[in-house]
Amino acid sequence: MRPIGNTKAIMGKELYSYFASPVAYVFIIIFLMLSGFFTFNISQFFDANQASLRGFFHWHPWLYLFLVPAAGMRVWSEERRAGSLELLFTLSTTTTQAVVGKFIAGAIFLGLALVGTLPLVLTVNSLGSPDNGAVFCGYVGSFLTALVFLSISTLTSALTKNQVVAFIVSVVICLLVILCGWPPVTNMFSWAPTWIVDAVASFSIMPHYQGLQRGVISLDAVIYAFSLIAFCLFATDVVLKTRRA
Repeated sequence: MRPIGNTKAIMGKELYSYFASPVAYVFIIIFLMLSGFFTFNISQFFDANQASLRGFFHWHPWLYLFLVPAAGMRVWSEERRAGSLELLFTLSTTTTQAVVGKFIAGAIFLGLALVGTLPLVLTVNSLGSPDNGAVFCGYVGSFLTALVFLSISTLTSALTKNQVVAFIVSVVICLLVILCGWPPVTNMFSWAPTWIVDAVASFSIMPHYQGLQRGVISLDAVIYAFSLIAFCLFATDVVLKTRRA
């Protein structure tokens, strides 16, 4: 039970650090405000005259593109800047336990931000009869997208002690994950064999996210998300073990 106890201790410490500073509150407030703005002002929720949250979920990857790296840039960069990384690893905690614990804390934090949007679901149900199955799938897709971006931000944060650099690199990588299946991007590889173009496009998160928005939880989408998360966390673990050696 010791490994689980260490992971829980790291998770609790990290989760406390979120709410002990303005980071959590600023993130949640900005996320809720921007979600409402894009849903009601940009997507014209009331003018659409439909009991649907498609317009609400449509903007989530673009909100996460900046907000999740902003929340995740400090995960390891702050430990390295403050010199507490060495102290953390002098304890009985392994790098794997620390990586998993910090990631779970970030996942809980992002989940709480999403829970704050549930009044919108109640509003839609009071106005009509939405497909709540599709709404549920939309939340699953949104949460998985946030976790993918968080894992990327965790990796970049482990690579540098500069939080600004970690933020910028995270945004760039997350943007590539969004756009790599976009026709203007795949058209850049028109000279390449079809299998290369398909391989580049397969790294895009958007087809999987859009499928979940339509109310379809496919095995491909789940495998894609968890594979990318596992790879980023594994890479983070390798980076930290290298620095620990």
